[in-house]
Amino acid sequence: MLKVAAIQLQAFPGQRDKNIRNCIEMVEKAAEQGAELIVLPELWVSGYYLTKDEFQSLQEVPTGETVSLFQKLAKKLGVMLIVPYVEGENEHLYISLAVIETTGEVLANYRKSFLWGREKEIFTPGERVYNAIDTSKGKIGVLICADIEFPEPSRILALQGVELIIVPSVWSYGAETRWDIQLPARALDNSVYILGVNTVNEGSCGKSKLVAPNGEVLCEASRSEQSILIHDVDFSIIPDVRKEVPYLKDLDKKLLPNAAFFETTK
Repeated sequence: MLKVAAIQLQAFPGQRDKNIRNCIEMVEKAAEQGAELIVLPELWVSGYYLTKDEFQSLQEVPTGETVSLFQKLAKKLGVMLIVPYVEGENEHLYISLAVIETTGEVLANYRKSFLWGREKEIFTPGERVYNAIDTSKGKIGVLICADIEFPEPSRILALQGVELIIVPSVWSYGAETRWDIQLPARALDNSVYILGVNTVNEGSCGKSKLVAPNGEVLCEASRSEQSILIHDVDFSIIPDVRKEVPYLKDLDKKLLPNAAFFETTK
């Protein structure tokens, strides 16, 4: 059994220090409540509706101040952390996240691969490569926001043995119906847990949620309030779900997308 926590918070645009203080307080509270794997939402440290110049002023490298700070926090609290941030490299900006072990080690750095709307004018998409991450808490996968709107990335992760897919997001009220449909759909399609972690305000619909492998929403946060959503994940139920709903067993591997799909749709 694994206790996971979604930190649903409000990001104050451009106010990095304020956002960090708020976030650390919530992470510490989640750890006090027994959370072992704690996830922050997309672009929480910067806010979403900034100009390219404003995002550039907040860019960091994977070994930068924000990730380093949360490496120390993970080690201090003995928890795993998923920490999104604005990454800069060679004039390019990426919406990225770091997967940080309980030891403080960065296990993976992932860049959002499917950009949405105005993001395409500011950021560069990451490679459409989706890898399982072996952690002390199990084999997990990470996607960011719009990445979950396409069935292929989740399926690729599931076929690598991932049992929990984590999705930090800034998901709008206008797309709320898709949030409510696509997270359960990806969970059911692949018989995996999905943890979607959203922001509030800035037009976001909140409703961070944990979805079971059968598509059932196990818990959900409010549409408008900051909150810490904590729930147990029981990986032992997955084999039974897959016997009852044998999508992966019955999958015709010839239907899987080839690499050309991802290359030609960047």
